[in-house]
Amino acid sequence: MTGRFARLLGLAAVLLATVACQTGPARAAPAWEPSPQPSVRHDVVTWGAGADQLGQGTADRGYRLVVHTSAAGSGLRVRLTNAFGDRPLTLDSVYAGLQSQGAALRPGSNRRLTFHGARTVTVPAGATAWSDPLPGNLPAGSNLVVSLHSPDAAGPATGHGMAMQTSYVTQGDHTAEESAADWTGTTGSWWYLDAVSVRPPNPDTGAVVALGDSITDGWASTSDQNRRWPDYLARRLQKADTEVKGVADEGISGNRVLADGAGQAALHRLDRDVLSQPGARTVFLFEGVNDIKSHSGVTAADLIAGYREIVRRAHAAGKCVVASTVGPFEGWPEWDQAGEAVRRQVNQYIRTSGEFDGVADFDRILRSPYDQARMLPFLDGGDHIHPNDKGMQAMADSVDLASLDCDH
Repeated sequence: MTGRFARLLGLAAVLLATVACQTGPARAAPAWEPSPQPSVRHDVVTWGAGADQLGQGTADRGYRLVVHTSAAGSGLRVRLTNAFGDRPLTLDSVYAGLQSQGAALRPGSNRRLTFHGARTVTVPAGATAWSDPLPGNLPAGSNLVVSLHSPDAAGPATGHGMAMQTSYVTQGDHTAEESAADWTGTTGSWWYLDAVSVRPPNPDTGAVVALGDSITDGWASTSDQNRRWPDYLARRLQKADTEVKGVADEGISGNRVLADGAGQAALHRLDRDVLSQPGARTVFLFEGVNDIKSHSGVTAADLIAGYREIVRRAHAAGKCVVASTVGPFEGWPEWDQAGEAVRRQVNQYIRTSGEFDGVADFDRILRSPYDQARMLPFLDGGDHIHPNDKGMQAMADSVDLASLDCDH
């Protein structure tokens, strides 16, 4: 029996169970829908962000973090991270709710999260911690708000620097409050949070994890509007006849495949940021331009070796790998003919090697037909390397969704 056939049988069983249990007309969903009856399901990541060091932690600081989910499901869990901390991190109050507007939450939606039944969790230095599942259903495409407070945070903090999303801060513990009154400060980063998972109704639902740099992170897209290319991809997947519904955006601005710098190199963060994500079925690899433009002597052979290592490790973990060609960037200050030659050699390998389970050609989508080293002005965010909202959507629209739903 093939993996796809088994999943089809599972889907049929779920549909039959749904019909058998239906007892009345459709109704408007409350803030949290009741959980379905327990069944054999697995967790799937519905939001994620690559972890990096953010500076120093602040004692008695509260964070109200706004994140946009992809897959729907019950049993929401959040993953807290102290990956770059040099001491244990204690969080004494963590809540999850749904955004109304700004820092205000929908009435009745803010609910406490526990960790092994306790309200307080201490995350060791270098570690992460998952919450207990929260009863209730979370709809797809929700603006989820995770509020957390640490009484004594200090030392290096962990989170995601360039969120392209406004979140909120306060002093003291106001996590239980649904009002925005005490949440008067703002932050453009996600602190101490790097993943959210749910349990989808279909037990065969999977996720795609986008591993990339600032383009994947959404730079030059419109803030607070969820217009990164993985966001557009998530909206396509929700409407499509596919089992892949979860999307985790693991882009980090300035990130490279081979060398640490802006975040750990893709090779060094692959396990934590990508392969550990619940329900991850496919790794979408779109990275390399920062290696090329760094003028560090990286050759096409060096990058290809890095890609092969990612493929090897992902396949060993049972994941598929879809790779995209590296986009054009003539006009960016670091562009030169030598780097352009490396980019074209790398893209030729991605297109023709047959070493990936699927290929997306973002270079072809973004480049000008009149100068293939330069981005099409209509899609250019203004700096000649980062696409604007239209470019982000064009990239997502070009992805073959069938390539994301593969068996390995």
